[in-house]
Amino acid sequence: MSKKNAILLAATELFSQKGYEGASMAELSRMTGAAGGTIFHHFKNKEDLFLNILRGIKEIILNSFDQYLEDGNLKNGMDMVEGAVSFYLQLASQMPTQFLLLHQHFPYKMAETNPVCRDYLESIYNCLLDNFEKGIVKGQKDGTIENVPARKCAMILFSMVDGIARFNTYQLYNAGALYDELIMMCRKMLRSDAYAPRG
Repeated sequence: MSKKNAILLAATELFSQKGYEGASMAELSRMTGAAGGTIFHHFKNKEDLFLNILRGIKEIILNSFDQYLEDGNLKNGMDMVEGAVSFYLQLASQMPTQFLLLHQHFPYKMAETNPVCRDYLESIYNCLLDNFEKGIVKGQKDGTIENVPARKCAMILFSMVDGIARFNTYQLYNAGALYDELIMMCRKMLRSDAYAPRG
């Protein structure tokens, strides 16, 4: 692993645990064994370091969803929505440190004044919302989902799923234990009467 990537990995852990204000470059230097000069050779300052982390998280999430859609065997819109729910929860459990960082307040505070930060966060959440919305629109065309406002329902659906992911991130409750009930609620919210439920 390159020194730059080692710094990014350690800084992701540090920011997720201590927040932006609480994370010190001196502590990062101790964690990585990299002198302060080495850190600032790769990153202009603390904000630049954080933005590089956020960009990396954005790329992983967007690329993962692109790959999921490319590989997925999705028969209809309801399958696409349920698959997006499952995949999002799976991604959150595979990337606990990154999601802990995303679930904190400081990235959104920074986004109020930093357009690059805002763009990265919007890209992440638009990707997630777009995938839910695409499934709803597809389901309305194939008859598995009733005629509901697609974007608004995608936002409500995402809020439920992200809330459960947060339970897992903060180790408050096992998201997997709520999975069946979550899928049942999604079906009740979206299902067309013409669609025969599975199982």
